[in-house]
Amino acid sequence: MFKKLRNKFLFLNLVTISVMMLLAFSSIYFITYQNVQTEINMELHRLSENNRKPLKPSQQKPDYDEVRPHSERSISFTIITDLQWNKSATSSVFDMDDEFYEWAKKAVQSKNTNQGKFKLDDTYWAFMIKPLHDGFQIVFLDVTSQQGILTTLVYTFLISLLVLLAIIYFISRMFANRAIKPVKEAFDKQKQFIADASHELKTPLAVINTNADVLLSNMEDRIENQSKWLYYIKSETERMTKLTNDLLYLTQVDYSDQKMISAHFNLSETVENVLLTMEAVIFENTIDLHYDIEPDLFIQGNREQLQQVAMILLDNAVKYTNPNGKISILLKRNHNILLLSITNTGEGIPQESLFKIFDRFYRTDKSRERKNGSYGLGLSIAKAIIEQHGGKITAKSVLNESTTFTIQLPLMGKT
Repeated sequence: MFKKLRNKFLFLNLVTISVMMLLAFSSIYFITYQNVQTEINMELHRLSENNRKPLKPSQQKPDYDEVRPHSERSISFTIITDLQWNKSATSSVFDMDDEFYEWAKKAVQSKNTNQGKFKLDDTYWAFMIKPLHDGFQIVFLDVTSQQGILTTLVYTFLISLLVLLAIIYFISRMFANRAIKPVKEAFDKQKQFIADASHELKTPLAVINTNADVLLSNMEDRIENQSKWLYYIKSETERMTKLTNDLLYLTQVDYSDQKMISAHFNLSETVENVLLTMEAVIFENTIDLHYDIEPDLFIQGNREQLQQVAMILLDNAVKYTNPNGKISILLKRNHNILLLSITNTGEGIPQESLFKIFDRFYRTDKSRERKNGSYGLGLSIAKAIIEQHGGKITAKSVLNESTTFTIQLPLMGKT
């Protein structure tokens, strides 16, 4: 599909450029042709005025081909005829055969026009007929060199067009590949997202279906004896509800026109409230908690969303902290930036996974995440919220030592 899209882009690009180049070359050729034709007409008129009276043929008879390249002006001659087109006199700086004059006269007669061009013996001649009181004056001018200029110009344009199209083709192909790459990546991510979401929904649906079958097979039994199966159904339903809500939230964030409800609030108090909420969980997991929160740090943004980010990162830290490990939280102001970092000791994240952890449904330890009821969407949601506030979230980790998530937010938030 993307190959066809690229080829279509290339075709349209080449057609557009070809048409523009043809228009440009045609304009140049037309202007050059008009200039050449004007010069020829001026020269014919000048010769016609100079040759109103037949001149005596030159006494010298130099060879036509020898003298032609050295002559300063184009070669010309004049034929005078009567009203019946019978030749009566000629005028030329060279002594030409009568047969040549007859050929030239017949070529003019066949054109049925007072001015034009014809080819005779590999030579291009321009002519102009002027009526006289007792006949016609026909002035001939050798325009082989001018015709050669126009022919060379056409060949030059054609060769230039082919060469430029070949160069443009490879350049356009390179840029087409670059232009399509993000589209392909977005499409692949969308396909992967749909596949992952379907896979995650498949498991709870299977559990619900199985437990429903168990209930249906024991329809005569009392409800309290079936509470275990009902609990399983309710638990999986809650997991599906959470997954669906997370997916809907990520879909809404993807739309740039989705406006965020913003307010001026105390981020220090928000982070402290998250710590109080998670304090019991941290204590139960025998984790040592250290925090350094600078008081009264205000920010413009959505309190609930940033509270959700802090909850996601702290919950993630608790899940991955080793027994008797340590979690450190730092919130401070650095010039016009608010820095929030959460560090936990533990196994850490491999370097090759650091740039993937913010992808949807990505999990470094899938079996452990499933036990925790996680779908791998938390960090994706956190990243989406921080970017919506005009900030940045990064992660760094040292294997078997620690992992740190750092958030940078503009002091007054995103307006």
